Amino acid sequence: MAKRENDLGRDPIGKLLLRLALPSVTAQLVNALYNIVDRMYIGHIPEVGDLALTGLGVCFPVIMFVSAISALVGMGGGSRAVVRMGEGKEDQANAILGNATALLVVLAVAATVFFQLVKEPMLLLFGATPETLGYASDYLTIYLWGSIFVEISMGLNFFITAQGFSTMSMATVLIGAVTNIVLDPILIFGFNMGVKGAALATITAQAVSAVWVLCFLTGKRTKLKLQRRFFRIDFKVLAPVLALGVSPFIMNSTESLVNIAFNSSLKAYGGTPAVGAMTICSSVMQVFFLLLQGIAQGAQPIIGFNYGSGDLDRVKKTCRLLVICALTFSCTACAALELFPQVFVALFNDKPELVELAVWALRVYAAGMFMLGIQSACQQSFVALGQAKVSLFLALLRKIILLLPLILLLPHVLSDKVFAVFLAEPAADILAAVTTGSMFLWRFPRILERRRQELEGKKA
Repeated sequence: MAKRENDLGRDPIGKLLLRLALPSVTAQLVNALYNIVDRMYIGHIPEVGDLALTGLGVCFPVIMFVSAISALVGMGGGSRAVVRMGEGKEDQANAILGNATALLVVLAVAATVFFQLVKEPMLLLFGATPETLGYASDYLTIYLWGSIFVEISMGLNFFITAQGFSTMSMATVLIGAVTNIVLDPILIFGFNMGVKGAALATITAQAVSAVWVLCFLTGKRTKLKLQRRFFRIDFKVLAPVLALGVSPFIMNSTESLVNIAFNSSLKAYGGTPAVGAMTICSSVMQVFFLLLQGIAQGAQPIIGFNYGSGDLDRVKKTCRLLVICALTFSCTACAALELFPQVFVALFNDKPELVELAVWALRVYAAGMFMLGIQSACQQSFVALGQAKVSLFLALLRKIILLLPLILLLPHVLSDKVFAVFLAEPAADILAAVTTGSMFLWRFPRILERRRQELEGKKA
């Protein structure tokens, strides 16, 4: 059996975090390209690009929910499995992998059937108009039939990352993204398929990634192996996985609810142009959110493994370094978005009216980005430490407790209602980050002390 690329328990933390975070960040950036590249091409379709782009944006809640399922099972399972590996319980780790795979298949089929049945009324609820409904329906119909590939490729890739195979997990996403980027112009413009071509390119790319992941997890290099005897639904195994995965699930799935609230409010106050501007803003911000998540994912295997093995000093050093790196990145990203919004907007559309509105909206929407480094680092550290309840609360805090009410309430307080809707995002970002950081400072030392006492009790 091949040695892991990185020794999570002994390699220097700074170099280890760099080696794990760089591929993870790259993977997240490339992962963002699945939808971002689609939007870039679609937004430049002659004559109807702005309507097609807005229609694709209306599909975003469903796309995020499908991704949320992979995070529920994959991130929860990967975090749980790496702790078991740190404890030397490899058979239990393999059982988690097998059960997670079976559950991903079941949930993918259920989601596909449900969303196909309620597709058109759902899209109208999400902010589609008669002009954009056809584009949204065309894209979503094809995308849903390939959702099982999305769940397998994204969900099981967490188990590759958890073992320290950061380069291999990056390759999973890179292979799919390159396939998508190559197929997009061929299918959208070459075969004149429009949004249908974009959807077909995306699910084909995810299928290629899924095959890659399955080949790796059944191959010789992996320590966690897919085994037929564990391919079942055992709720004793899955219950703690789901409890831990519910936090990232809520982070992703509530993005769907937030997007629905944004689109429906902007549709009422600003019409189709405002929804189009929101599509561009959310597309740009999605890239930076995923990059932040990539930094945190680079640290998670180090935190989880050393927490399981009992090296708590390495846990503290990793968490401290993670916060510094994430905060530095979020401040830099915020500055770039505030100073040069037109550069990012121009990637998606060149219609002057939409560009002008989107540039203004992006400056408002991204104003709280500088604080998201604290939010991401602290919340994902709680996930790596197995703190399911705290992670769940923090996931609910930003999106459900703060952002959704602000989207609905601020337009009744401020005279400029479109501005009020966009302002809800930075207001929620800042409030949530302050709360999350304060909670982490209070709970983190207590979590480590409790673990130290557990280890001393076992020695006694």
